[in-house]
Amino acid sequence: MELIPGLPNDIARECLVRVPYSRFSNISSTCKEWKAEIHLPQFFCHRQAAGCSKHVMLMTQARVKPNRNSGLKCQAMPVYQIVLCEPDNGDWSDLPPVPGLSDALPMFCQVVGVGSNIVVMGGLDPDTFEVRNAVYVYNFMSATWRRGADMPGVRRIFFGCASDLDRMVYVAGGHDGEKNALRSAMAYDVAANMWVPLPDMGRERDECKGIFHLGKFNVIGGYCTDRQGQFESSAEEFDVSTWQWSPVQENLLGTGACPRTCVVADGKLYMCRGGDVATIENDTWKAVAELPAEVFNTAHMATWQDKLLVIGSPSFGEPHAAYVLNLKNYTWTRMEVADEYSGHVQSGCYLEL
Repeated sequence: MELIPGLPNDIARECLVRVPYSRFSNISSTCKEWKAEIHLPQFFCHRQAAGCSKHVMLMTQARVKPNRNSGLKCQAMPVYQIVLCEPDNGDWSDLPPVPGLSDALPMFCQVVGVGSNIVVMGGLDPDTFEVRNAVYVYNFMSATWRRGADMPGVRRIFFGCASDLDRMVYVAGGHDGEKNALRSAMAYDVAANMWVPLPDMGRERDECKGIFHLGKFNVIGGYCTDRQGQFESSAEEFDVSTWQWSPVQENLLGTGACPRTCVVADGKLYMCRGGDVATIENDTWKAVAELPAEVFNTAHMATWQDKLLVIGSPSFGEPHAAYVLNLKNYTWTRMEVADEYSGHVQSGCYLEL
């Protein structure tokens, strides 16, 4: 069967891998052969090898509306939406709203990239402020949302989460509706739409940060029930191959600090510390670049290849800007951002499509 009549299939595949990811749903709906082709595991490998894949950041961001008298204006109670950014070219756009949640996403929900999907989990109901356990999955191949299996067990918020970028999402810690910090953890198989329990962590970790690196789910910082808001500097990691947690690693962060900005790039851990971007070398934190004043109050950090995206504001309540740090020479480049995408960012993830 010819993928494109009159062309060898090798040439036809070269055409398909060059279609923009925003048109994947058109390919899927054209014919069953094209749909089957782009769902093959090697499709994205071929697309990447051809230099046609795109780096994409997805974020939950507060909507910003212009005000004739006072310029930009954020609502007293922010309303969050999912926005998409291509950091290589600075393009920003809106993702289609979640069905049934068109007015607002749950407050403090988490968004994670898995394969060609993004997963939105948990958060607070924007009307009742009740903790939600709902899961929603957006698939870029079909450009559609679906309802995923609810997060099982106690309803949690401010948990750490990360994905293996293939099919699994890992979740740990947070707190329940009574603000009890949690040690429990679990994993979500996106393809099977199924949750599985993980062994408990060694410690309770509310407001922890989750990072997946080299086959291990790292859970950094957080605090226990009796020390609310007093962040500790320890971490622990879950080895997927052995299905076990490592012993607690003490003093990873040096001092107790919110781990929200922790990211991994080129095998190194980076975070914002005292107005700088810093990395850890030989168990010592070293500043590598001073934060630009426009993003000093950092809301979100993410990495791709050898670059680091920082989104923040000069101070609380001001419009957010975006800067990119080149991790090879530690130089900054300001990203142009339209006013409508200058709202506060609560969570985000990375995908290569």
